[in-house]
Amino acid sequence: MQKLYSIRSLMITILVVMISLISVTANSAELLAKDWDNIVKQAKKEGEVVWYQWYFQPEFRKITKAFEKEYGIKVSIPDVASYDSMQQKLLAESRRETGDIDVFSLGGDKLNSLDLGKVFFGPIVKKLPESNALRTDINGGKGMDYAVAFWGNQSGMAYNSDRVKSSDLPTALTLSKWMSDNPGGLGFNFTNGGSGPSFIQNMTRQISGRDLGPSDTGDSVDLNQVWDWFNGHRDNYIFTNGNADSLIRLNDGEFLIVPAWEDHLAGLQKKNEVGQHIKFYIPNWGMNGGGNAVAIPANAKNKAAAMVFIHWLTSAETQTKFNSDFGSAPVNSNADDGAALVPNWQRTNQRDWMNDGFFKKKLLNGFMENVVQK
Repeated sequence: MQKLYSIRSLMITILVVMISLISVTANSAELLAKDWDNIVKQAKKEGEVVWYQWYFQPEFRKITKAFEKEYGIKVSIPDVASYDSMQQKLLAESRRETGDIDVFSLGGDKLNSLDLGKVFFGPIVKKLPESNALRTDINGGKGMDYAVAFWGNQSGMAYNSDRVKSSDLPTALTLSKWMSDNPGGLGFNFTNGGSGPSFIQNMTRQISGRDLGPSDTGDSVDLNQVWDWFNGHRDNYIFTNGNADSLIRLNDGEFLIVPAWEDHLAGLQKKNEVGQHIKFYIPNWGMNGGGNAVAIPANAKNKAAAMVFIHWLTSAETQTKFNSDFGSAPVNSNADDGAALVPNWQRTNQRDWMNDGFFKKKLLNGFMENVVQK
C-alpha cells in the first residue's frame, strides 16, 4: 500500500511539473508574440528585474539608476562572489517553476558549454529594437539569439609614456631584442587575472607559428619551444601578483610595459589610482579580446522587464556611456567609442582565447612547472 502511495505521489509530482512547464512555455510564447510597446507595458507592471552580474557590482548599481528613472522598473544586483557560483545557482534553479534570476551575465566563452535553448528564454534578440546593431557572438561563443553581448573587453600592453616613446614600443619582430635591451622593463602575471595569461597565449602563438583558436586542441604544438623562449629571457622580465599589481607597479615607475585590460586601466584612471601617463596599445603579435553576454533564464519571473532591461543595457546610448565610464569596447555598432584607449585600427590585432582545455591543462600548468618553478 505504501509503495502504491509513493508511485501515485511521484506521478502527481511529474504531472504538476509538466503542467508548470506547459504553462511557462505558453506564457513565454505569448510574450514573444507581443509588439515592443506591449512588452514595455508588461515590463512596467512587473516592476522589477534581478540581474546576476559578477563584476563591477557597485558601479552597475549606480549606472542602472538611469534605467530605473526611465522605466520605473527597479534593478536589483545581488552580491555574488564569482561567475562559477552564479552558474551553479542558475543550473540548480533550472528545475524550479520560477527562479530568482531575471537577467544572467556570462562570459562569451561560456556560451558554447550550455544548451541555450533549454537554459534560457527566447529567442529574444530579434524582438529588441536595435537588434540589427547588436552582437550575439563574442569571445568564441555563439549566442544563438538567446544571449546578446553587452560588454566588450580587450587585453593589450600598458606602457609608461614618461619612460618609453610610442615609437620605441616592441613589436612582434623586436620584442626579444627590446627585452634584452630593457632588462626588468616587462612585468606580467600568470595568475589573478587574464592579462598575463593573454600575453603567454600570444607568445605561444608567435613561437609555435600556430593561430591556436578556441577549437584548436593544440595537441601537435611543441611546448618545449615555448618554455625555452621564456626561460631564455628569464632575466629580462618579472612576475607580478595580478592585473592590478602590474598596473600599480607600472604607474610607480618600476616597469616600462605590462599586459593589461583596456577597461581595467580606464577604470583605475577614472578613479585617479593610475595616472594619465599610462597609455595602452594592442601590439601586432596579438592580444586576446572578448566580452560578456546576457540572457534570460527560462524560468525567470520577470521576463518582460528582463527584455526591456537587456534592450537598455545593449542600446547605443548605454554602450557609449559604458565606453566613456568603463573603457569597455561597445558591442552596439551605432555606439560611439571615442573614449576608447586605442584607435579602431589596432583592434585588428585582437585574438580569441584558446581552447580552454588546452590552455588550462597544458599551457598554464606547463608554464608553472617548466618556467615559474624552474
